[in-house]
Amino acid sequence: MRRYIEYAMGAARKYTVWDFAWLKVTLITLGILLGTYFADFFLHYTSVLWIIFAASYLFILYRTFVVHRH
Repeated sequence: MRRYIEYAMGAARKYTVWDFAWLKVTLITLGILLGTYFADFFLHYTSVLWIIFAASYLFILYRTFVVHRH
């Protein structure tokens, strides 16, 4: 587990501003998704939010484990 954390930290050191922006989009979207199950307002947008979350999450995974490899 320690090697995984060190690997992720090394990749994060190479992130650009855009990578951090996508990370924020991912986390914000995840928060909204969690909120959809507790609020009726966002319930109609659940599928759109899942698509945004999945796309940004896959982008972050790609940037972390493919582009910024050691």
